[in-house]
Amino acid sequence: MRVIILFIATFIVVGCKNEPKTVESATESSKIEVGLLKDAILSSGKLYRIEAFPTDYIQSRPVDIWLPDNYSNAEKFAVLYMHDGQMLFDSTTTWNQQEWKVDEWASKLISQNQTKPFIVVAVHNIPEIRWLDLFPEKAFLNIEVSKRQELLENGMNNMKNVSLNGDNYLKFIVEDLKPYIDENYSVHTNAKNTFIAGSSMGGLMSMYAISEYPEIFSGAACLSTHWPGAMPSEDNPFPDAIFKYVEAKLPKAGQHKLYFDYGNQTLDVHYPQYASRLDEILSQKGYTDTDAKNLFFEGTDHSENSWNKRLDVPLTFLLGKQ
Repeated sequence: MRVIILFIATFIVVGCKNEPKTVESATESSKIEVGLLKDAILSSGKLYRIEAFPTDYIQSRPVDIWLPDNYSNAEKFAVLYMHDGQMLFDSTTTWNQQEWKVDEWASKLISQNQTKPFIVVAVHNIPEIRWLDLFPEKAFLNIEVSKRQELLENGMNNMKNVSLNGDNYLKFIVEDLKPYIDENYSVHTNAKNTFIAGSSMGGLMSMYAISEYPEIFSGAACLSTHWPGAMPSEDNPFPDAIFKYVEAKLPKAGQHKLYFDYGNQTLDVHYPQYASRLDEILSQKGYTDTDAKNLFFEGTDHSENSWNKRLDVPLTFLLGKQ
């Protein structure tokens, strides 16, 4: 694995452009050090990393911040928050040598004026606890109490004394990370310019984020949404529990844009059966093709290489210029 060289940012005089600051944490008094990933292989823009963002809500982890080439304090940018941050930009550093190609698509769409200018804030996952962080926690309340602990332990390969942490994961983004970004980058802070996206369990969490915090996020992109909730199995109680939550909590149409999609290969083979159920809920909530999508991509599988081929679709849908 190649070594990532970090250039630790120093304090910047007010008014300087293009470089983020080392600042006081929104969550504790220690300084947050922002490092430029000088070795990151990008098509354009710059990638910065906070190695361990301080928080009391979740296990501390890296957060990457991608800034387009034209980033400056002279204008305000929208913000796209994304899950599984280590998989988004540079395939030479990922476990499977695949990536979302976020920098490629974002740069192209911004330069072609197909989307508003935006930055990307990428929260890394911690593989061992990813499921606990990204499962929509309140949906679990729709499962019979006597079955919950067994399901949790099964979901974590029989690890004992585990608990879901999706609510705290969202609190981290909303109460710790977003205030830091709003304070230290030239961004719009309103919901109209704040979006969230992910795939698989990250798709579920993006749905959960806009449902729990509709006043914070105006759009969510949920690629290959993992409606089974855990490993697919017979008599799986998770899909019903999740859809009951969606029926109750997904915001009604009018102020938001929702993007869902699915394929039919590898793990995605389990998703087409849920498409009509989601379509019905979206219709009941008042959504039409103008503000919600649930798209099928024939022959696509559950991988970054599938998601990176269609990432322009959710990006232009959510961030396209009106």
